[in-house]
Amino acid sequence: MGEFVEWKYGRGKGMNIIRMSGGIGNQMFQYALYLKLVSLGKDVKFDDVTEYELDNARPIMLSVFGIEYPKATREELVEMTDASMDFLSRVRRKLLGRKSGEYHEASIDYDEKVLEAEDAYLCGCFQSERYFKDIECEVREAYRFRNVEISGDIREQIEEYGRQIRESESVSIHIRRGDYLDAADVYGGICTDAYYNKAIRYMMEKYENPHFFVFTNDSFWAEKWCEVRERELGKPFVTIKGTSEETGYIDLMLMSQCKAHIIANSSFSWWGAWLDDSPQKCVVAPVKWLNTCECHDIYTPDMVRISASGKID
Repeated sequence: MGEFVEWKYGRGKGMNIIRMSGGIGNQMFQYALYLKLVSLGKDVKFDDVTEYELDNARPIMLSVFGIEYPKATREELVEMTDASMDFLSRVRRKLLGRKSGEYHEASIDYDEKVLEAEDAYLCGCFQSERYFKDIECEVREAYRFRNVEISGDIREQIEEYGRQIRESESVSIHIRRGDYLDAADVYGGICTDAYYNKAIRYMMEKYENPHFFVFTNDSFWAEKWCEVRERELGKPFVTIKGTSEETGYIDLMLMSQCKAHIIANSSFSWWGAWLDDSPQKCVVAPVKWLNTCECHDIYTPDMVRISASGKID
């Protein structure tokens, strides 16, 4: 990890390729990196094929922002990764090894070598505002919801959510289940009930009449969760319903309109909070991001961090 093979065989075009991966949150980090690299005068394209031709691939959603991006050709990918299957290339790889331009970010934290790489096939999540803080205005302009499609059967419901969010002291709560439960060794035990309960009470102390909006990939479970808290705390809790994996951008749009945010250890709600550009916003995040490694640079300076046991860091 973090090692780059300085090799120009057959290339020398001065182009970097970013391997797109993951859901909309990861895609947004990767595109923000693209904007930064372009601002440095680099020629950059995307590989949006390798990860997304898999059966379980998440949908590419950057089009909801009206974004179009340059795409690497199959020939460019083959050349960049030294994957040609012609006889001489196979013999050379067998004798000398593969001379790929792949560069994997050194860790989950900011890696300055990503910005220095030339002729590189960049692999990673690049989950840090540090990559693009100095072009923040450009990133915010890119991530305006220009092309959001809402089907007729849920349009009225989504518009009503939006009205409630705008007219109240709205607080988004992101609870990610589903795939996070399946990978509990990586994501589990971080955003616990104690975390959410403390974060909710923190918001209740900060705002006179908070109205909580819960965004989740398990709305059936969340409705019962909300009922308990509404009964115990006497504050309104609304579970956002009607959206799906394919229309998650609607959740992101509504989340960004809230005035405060309780995020999960997820790039999705990280962006939901970041897209809210109000200087008065309050963002609560879990102390730990992953169980597998320490993550420091995912956090922005304005975040209030709460532990899994419900203590403010």
